[in-house]
Amino acid sequence: MLTSKRRMTHLIIVWAGVAAMMTVPVIMATASPYLAYRNTAYIFGGFAGIFGLAFFFIQPLLAAGFLPGPGVLKQRRWHRFVGTAIVACVLLHLAGLYLTSAADTLDALLLVAPTPFSVYGVIALWGILLTTLLVMFRRRWGLRYSAWRLVHNGLALVVVVATVIHALLIQGAMEGFTKWILCLAALASTAGTLLVYWGKPLFSRKTAGHSTDDS
Repeated sequence: MLTSKRRMTHLIIVWAGVAAMMTVPVIMATASPYLAYRNTAYIFGGFAGIFGLAFFFIQPLLAAGFLPGPGVLKQRRWHRFVGTAIVACVLLHLAGLYLTSAADTLDALLLVAPTPFSVYGVIALWGILLTTLLVMFRRRWGLRYSAWRLVHNGLALVVVVATVIHALLIQGAMEGFTKWILCLAALASTAGTLLVYWGKPLFSRKTAGHSTDDS
């Protein structure tokens, strides 16, 4: 009984921490004084970007099944749902910016905008689009799962790093401290998950090599 209580306590603490990490930056952004000077399309687009950044924190944890409670298979289904939500957030973010200023948005997409953060935003955008195509057409393209996973994970790392730089360079609605915490958490969850997945085969090969040498 005590073990069950401890497991339940652990589950509540972990999920409460995850929820706080994802929601507190959003809540703090709603109190930003910048919102008073922005139109509705810009605000919706901006918050779509904030939600997308928050999803990047939990996305790799779900893919690896690291969170307590639901099994690995269920978490991987949630990973696909969150991936769809990220794509929707990106499209809404882009639409909001386009409706606010079509010229500035096109300049950013063409990489001729004077703002450095736009370059990283476009890198993240193309990474997400490529990831979406890989997910949709992996079987049709005949990609082996090992090759697909390698490319998928590499793109995920590029997307998260580019998104974090993009977010940190923007002086917008997000409160500074919580933005930094969320960005670092997204980087840590992504890098940690990739190290676990990429480290396992490397460790296995080293172990196999030592066993061969010993024999």
